[in-house]
Amino acid sequence: QLQLAESGGGLVQPGGSLRLSCTASVNLDVYAIGWFRQAPGKEREGVSCISSRGGATNYPVSVKGRFTISRDNAKNTVYLQMNSLKPEDTAVYYCRATASLYNYWGQGTQVTVSS
Repeated sequence: QLQLAESGGGLVQPGGSLRLSCTASVNLDVYAIGWFRQAPGKEREGVSCISSRGGATNYPVSVKGRFTISRDNAKNTVYLQMNSLKPEDTAVYYCRATASLYNYWGQGTQVTVSS
């Protein structure tokens, strides 16, 4: 069964950068991958997604131009490069793999943007 593990979170100052990784236990070739985040007291929101082959990506306005999603299917890993981080980016970040109407979630990694 597919298992996902996020890593790369931490504490960073405003304006800084982090790269999150989402590593899978199986080949990710057939899965579209999304990154989501959830801040305390708020609903989980999507921050990026990438198609199974990596040819299509999408971002909400809140992160467009600052976040970049990419994937390396040979390494079973999807990345989220986050630049120009803001305090409002503070949240637990999750990755989700989707295929054939099934969703698989990781456990999340904490990102804190604070001076």
